[in-house]
Amino acid sequence: MSDLTLALDAMGGDFGPQVTVPASLQALERFPTLNISLFGDKNSIERYIPPSFKQHKRLTIIHCSQVVTTHDRPLTALRSRRDSSMRRAIDMVAKGDACACVSAGNTGVLMAMAKLILKTLPGIDRPALISILPTLNNKPVYMLDLGANVCCDSDALLQFAVMGSVLANKVDNIAKPRISLLNVGEEAIKGNAVVKQTAELLKEVEHLNYIGFIEGNQIFDGKTDVVVCDGFVGNICLKTTEGVASLMISHLKQASESSWLMRALALISKPFLKKVLQKVKPDQYNGASLLGLRGIVIKSHGNADQHAFFNAIKQAVIEVEQQVPNRIQDSLESILLEKIC
Repeated sequence: MSDLTLALDAMGGDFGPQVTVPASLQALERFPTLNISLFGDKNSIERYIPPSFKQHKRLTIIHCSQVVTTHDRPLTALRSRRDSSMRRAIDMVAKGDACACVSAGNTGVLMAMAKLILKTLPGIDRPALISILPTLNNKPVYMLDLGANVCCDSDALLQFAVMGSVLANKVDNIAKPRISLLNVGEEAIKGNAVVKQTAELLKEVEHLNYIGFIEGNQIFDGKTDVVVCDGFVGNICLKTTEGVASLMISHLKQASESSWLMRALALISKPFLKKVLQKVKPDQYNGASLLGLRGIVIKSHGNADQHAFFNAIKQAVIEVEQQVPNRIQDSLESILLEKIC
């Protein structure tokens, strides 16, 4: 990996520097040529930096006087949070001084700021949030949109399919990612007008490997690589998935502590259970990409711990290396040429 710089919103999320700073230091140790600029309150950030890291050549602290809160509305934040850690991290990407921005802050504000400052790629109307979910065959499935756009038309969903296909191809080396539309049934007559119209558009694009509709219970079976839906459906699906995973982990812990026999069985099966549970833990898949921008922006869960936020940083590194925005633009141009011809 050649030298690259990431701009991190150190104040975002439920825990701020308590999580973002240790995760950043972990990333610096993992990636020898990575440079990180931490934006936020300098005193708060330095509190979590060990003396040995204080003079680290690849770590820079940039003091900001403001913080975007969970209660800030996008329009208000755009006007009154110009010196916030989130805004200035995005500004650094826009200026070309950083390759990507990572934030666990307010999703709505992050999208509004990123879209205003970085602008969308030619041919993209709206950015979309995309992340990966686990499957039965241990190959991740990409799903978008996860909440950036609660209402979409068929053109937007087509653009989401293009972006999802590019990410799956470049990050996981899938030659022709299989694309599915999330629907209430697999039959052609099922779904609303937007979903049906999107299906017809996708069938016409030879550049994309569209395989048809998929239902919610089929997302995790490994038979598709990219699941496309609007942000309203996608966000509910994602949060439900995270809730079920947490419920399963909680029930297993309670059961293992219910009696001496169960504690003994849990101790014996601990290595196996740990391996299984690791595959469904939400933080394992932390790091949703805000695709469609003229720059890379990664959204971390607001409640991410150090491990989860590190995964978001790692996702940013991968997308920078694979030049994802450029690849999306190339794919869109290929589809436009295909339509013209």
